[in-house]
Amino acid sequence: MNQKLLIIDDDAVLISTLKRAMERRGLTVNTALNSSAAIKHLQQEKHDFATLDLKLEKESGLTVIEQILAIQPTLKIVVLTGYASIPSTVEAIKRGAQDYLCKPASGDDIFAALTGNKTSEVEIASKPLSVDRVEWEHIQRVMAEQDGNISATARALGMHRRTLQRKLQKHPLDNS
Repeated sequence: MNQKLLIIDDDAVLISTLKRAMERRGLTVNTALNSSAAIKHLQQEKHDFATLDLKLEKESGLTVIEQILAIQPTLKIVVLTGYASIPSTVEAIKRGAQDYLCKPASGDDIFAALTGNKTSEVEIASKPLSVDRVEWEHIQRVMAEQDGNISATARALGMHRRTLQRKLQKHPLDNS
């Protein structure tokens, strides 16, 4: 029996990449750019799995979890996000998500989370990330959301464009 995956994300590039990766692993894949398209897919045919972006345009993926589980209660959902936090992870699991992964996640990690074949070993860093490294990663995530636009990124971060440019010129050392 062929298993079906529904990818729910507002990033067309990520959808395309993830779709190819999951099809190579033997899944039949449908895609949705928003919750209404996802609901339509789920009403029309049964799916085994779904990946769900935590932040879909103007709506929260957390509310979408309950909507799609109301249609297909046995659907296994993996939440993918660039905005990982402990409270959102806990809330996603409480609402019915099977797992929660930070973007970027590899195709192998996503497939393992969907199918429940994750290894139980979790790598714990010997030292926490430096403040500079955390700031750098946050700036990179926001810039990716703004399609690399420095001015839009600076506005989203609430800082002056020139300040952002100076921060981008510095590369933090990994855990130093």
